[in-house]
Amino acid sequence: MNNSSTLWGSAVLLALTLSLWQWAPGWVGLPEYIFPTLSSTVEQAGRMWSESQLLQHFGVTALEVVLGFVLGSLLGIAVGVALGLSPTAEAMLSPYILALQIAPKVAFAPLFVMWLGYTMYPKILVAILIVFFPVMVNVLAAIRTVDPDMVNLVRTLNATRWQIFTLLEFPSALPNLFSGLRIASTLAVIGVTVGELVGGNLGLGFLLVASEGQGDTAGVFVAITGLTIIGIVAYAAVILIEKKVLHYMPKASRTTV
Repeated sequence: MNNSSTLWGSAVLLALTLSLWQWAPGWVGLPEYIFPTLSSTVEQAGRMWSESQLLQHFGVTALEVVLGFVLGSLLGIAVGVALGLSPTAEAMLSPYILALQIAPKVAFAPLFVMWLGYTMYPKILVAILIVFFPVMVNVLAAIRTVDPDMVNLVRTLNATRWQIFTLLEFPSALPNLFSGLRIASTLAVIGVTVGELVGGNLGLGFLLVASEGQGDTAGVFVAITGLTIIGIVAYAAVILIEKKVLHYMPKASRTTV
């Protein structure tokens, strides 16, 4: 299927989804306060734009997602590389990293709020915790699966340890790294939302809680839509960067999600 057919198919599916959103609630007799129509949601978005500073809340959440994603990814890359290059370090630290991953991230959000107050820092920290593990695991697995014969070949050329890493190990890990980044880009939105739901006075999560408290279902849909848009943009940005960085690889070698 060519790109034109794919775009047309996506456009038709989007139009069908929006049409069902607009008319299906009326067909099945759902009242507006249970499931608002598309037009009601758009009208509420306009009111929130002018009265509730929707754009400011959107910007705050987007900033928190970007910071949490970038910092969590960098931490995951650093730890993944360190553990991949040192089996001893992996054996020592992996139980603690696993325990941190098993612990529910939602439980940390109230603790971070107690420590750091109603600022953006607790939301960023929750996002970092959620983003860290998938990136770290993918990088660690990639570093560990580098062909040892290739490593030995590079060593015979008198390459330093740094050259082996930069010329062989890290480039080999890039496809797995971007697989982890794709997952992390969506998880960052979840982490920030959890932090904003627990405590905050800015962000789309805060608007969601405020709308829910007022029985404003359309406002809840507006907040959810805003969070979805941020997640889609973050995911698309990772894909764009991946195509730029891995343009030299055949498509069959890339992970398609």
